[in-house]
Amino acid sequence: VQLQASGGGLVRAGGSLRLSCVASGIIFTIRTLAWYRQAPGKQHELVASITGGGFTNYADFVEGRFTISRENAKNTVYLQMNSPKSEDTAVYYCNTAPTRSNYWGQGTQVTVSS
Repeated sequence: VQLQASGGGLVRAGGSLRLSCVASGIIFTIRTLAWYRQAPGKQHELVASITGGGFTNYADFVEGRFTISRENAKNTVYLQMNSPKSEDTAVYYCNTAPTRSNYWGQGTQVTVSS
């Protein structure tokens, strides 16, 4: 199983960024997929999740700024980040929800400059 996140980088506060995660080795269409993040010195925290049927859930800190979506034909889940804040700086990962320890990939670094 591989969940490969990409699309991170340096973005200015108030800008936008789209993260992508391509999954292989799992039955993608029936799984709830999620984006998590880990800031330095902190544990992983859930950012957003999306079920196989497209129902979404967001952490309170998202405050309507991010949108999770999925494209089953491409085994891909996305995170559109609009108006990011400096506190959104972290390594972003995708995994299932609940998480599987062997599904953590390398993640993608998002750095928000103020």
